[in-house]
Amino acid sequence: MDSHHPSPEYSSLLLAGPRAGALKQAHARLVVTGHSRSLPLITKLATLAVAAGAAPLLSAALPFSSFTFTAVAKACADLSAIRTGTAIHTHSILLGFGSDRFVLTSLLVLYSKCGQLGVARKLFDSIRDRSVVAWNAMISGYEQNGLAERGIEVYKEMQAAKVVPDSMTFVATLSACAQAGALDLGREVEKRIVSERMDISVFLGSALVNMYARCGVVDKARRWFDALQERNVVTWTSMIAGYGMHGHGHEAIKLFHLMRREGPPPNHITFIAVLSACAHSGLVMEGRDAFACMKRIYGLVPRVEHYCSMVDMFGRAGLLDEAMQFISDYMPGEPGPEVWTAVLGACKMHKNFNLGVEVAERLIALEPENPSYHVLLSNIYALSGKMHHVEKVRNTMIKRRLKKQIGFSLIELGGISHLFRMGEMSHPQTTEIYQYLEELIHRISAAGYIPETESVLHELEEEEREGALRYHGEKLAVAYGLMMSVGSTTPIRVIKNLRICGDCHLAIKFMSAVENREIVVRDKHRFHHFKVGKCSCLEYW
Repeated sequence: MDSHHPSPEYSSLLLAGPRAGALKQAHARLVVTGHSRSLPLITKLATLAVAAGAAPLLSAALPFSSFTFTAVAKACADLSAIRTGTAIHTHSILLGFGSDRFVLTSLLVLYSKCGQLGVARKLFDSIRDRSVVAWNAMISGYEQNGLAERGIEVYKEMQAAKVVPDSMTFVATLSACAQAGALDLGREVEKRIVSERMDISVFLGSALVNMYARCGVVDKARRWFDALQERNVVTWTSMIAGYGMHGHGHEAIKLFHLMRREGPPPNHITFIAVLSACAHSGLVMEGRDAFACMKRIYGLVPRVEHYCSMVDMFGRAGLLDEAMQFISDYMPGEPGPEVWTAVLGACKMHKNFNLGVEVAERLIALEPENPSYHVLLSNIYALSGKMHHVEKVRNTMIKRRLKKQIGFSLIELGGISHLFRMGEMSHPQTTEIYQYLEELIHRISAAGYIPETESVLHELEEEEREGALRYHGEKLAVAYGLMMSVGSTTPIRVIKNLRICGDCHLAIKFMSAVENREIVVRDKHRFHHFKVGKCSCLEYW
């Protein structure tokens, strides 16, 4: 088949598109013209049949073989057509292809992409001679479904099995490192890429930029960005998002303007990164301009994430009236929980308790079983001195068995992650960590640190609050990092799964000063670079 002049049969498939009736006619044409065994044509037919959800046509049209099962499973994976894919899986077993490694690998890719990791892992474990594609699919499946640590484990299993990785292995592994904050492994992968003189494709380059940005080394991310010969929209967006997360809003905007002049057109995700950068740096005018040019210049219709970022930007800047006006004037339909959560955070930050209570009650009405909204409402009441309302909210939570999300902090030393929760006692060096932390708190107290007791549950007495604050996970993680690296000048890097509390933020500023060490904390929303008693967020978090 001439690639420049498609055959009439191929053209008929293209004309049919993903429509079951038209595809049946196109299939009949293949049979009549003697092309029903042509693998390129049958593969195209299978892809379109999957898109049309025409499973009966698949079973009628396909000459069952390892190749066709593999091709159809790949088509299902590309379209996330899990129901059709499951049916194909069943057919492959019934017709004797259940142990074919090519079929199993394509099914593994399908289940990984569709988030069915339990099935994917069973298939992965059943493949005797796994190809690099199978390993890549398992690493990528875990990473794309928020299980980066499991993806990293698979990469290490791959190394132990002495399987030679390819470029896509490193892309998936670097993405997992970015998500987990596994900087040491990310650097190992980078060294291997450089030492083996691998071709730095746009995908691999983007993965390196993203890994360094999300692991807190934004300068190294920019060096990779500048070194790349080819940059796509993902590369530009990763770098802009990296600047935003680190509080370098002006750098993010400069890069966005450069992208508009010299790079590919920005997409929806680029604008989320730009607006988020503006929100975390107080760049209200720049945020307004970016939002306005989305539709006017690029024809992009704002999504809920863009509206949420704008509300967050106004709220963080203390422009709560403008935030509420924006919701009223611009948002189509009823605002969702994401928008009201942004408003509530701003109410707490700027102590607008009346609006905060109103917004929290809206959130609870929208999602009554979400414990975080009850906790936020309780905190708003407590900060405004309405302790009887605090008691009512707590009682409601107990009655409904609602529990707030448990916070934890991670620190990686020597390639090993150490997890700390509040009052963590399971670490083998617990005694030494607590002793070191006590000495550290004594030193920062002498330097002027006074605990912010508003950061803990308000039903505790003052003395109990200080005790609860003392052993927060981020303090334990920082203390452990400092204890294990005495004399070093390398920054301490901690990852927090929730927003860092006010007291830990204050304490770590003092710790960075008395220890003369940079301490980097990545919380749920952004990076905090603590250095000589100051934080890069400039209290804008």
